[in-house]
Amino acid sequence: MGTQLRDNRDNPVRSDPVPNQPVGGNKAVVQAYVEAFNAGDFGRLRNLFAPDAVIYGALGWGSLDEVLPGWYDLHHGLSLKLAVEGMIEEGDTVAVRYRESGAFVAPYHGQAPTARSYELVAIEWFEIKDGKIRRRWGARDSASQARQLGMQ
Repeated sequence: MGTQLRDNRDNPVRSDPVPNQPVGGNKAVVQAYVEAFNAGDFGRLRNLFAPDAVIYGALGWGSLDEVLPGWYDLHHGLSLKLAVEGMIEEGDTVAVRYRESGAFVAPYHGQAPTARSYELVAIEWFEIKDGKIRRRWGARDSASQARQLGMQ
């Protein structure tokens, strides 16, 4: 018989979110990204990225103009929120481990909302130059998210 996989919310050793602390340098840019993303402030998000930024994620990659509609859908359909559990900076690079959570509250990718919630670990890696995000890579357990939300 196969092993039952557990969702992150059952993890007894998960980290508590890092309290908002004053950060400087490139970490401050990423903290502003998290705050704007959680608020659904896509204008502020746009201002944090360089004009030629490239975003890589679970669904592929593209420019900010190509990615923003998907982020809008995530925010409004899944009520996605990011809580920073850890952040490190080295030179122009910032890496972040999040607790991502949300609930399926509006239609998303052609599916009706289930009102179910989810929680998972997500990782994002940023390359920042002159105070602007030039590259962003994101990784999350989309299969766990779909399972927790009851998606087909």
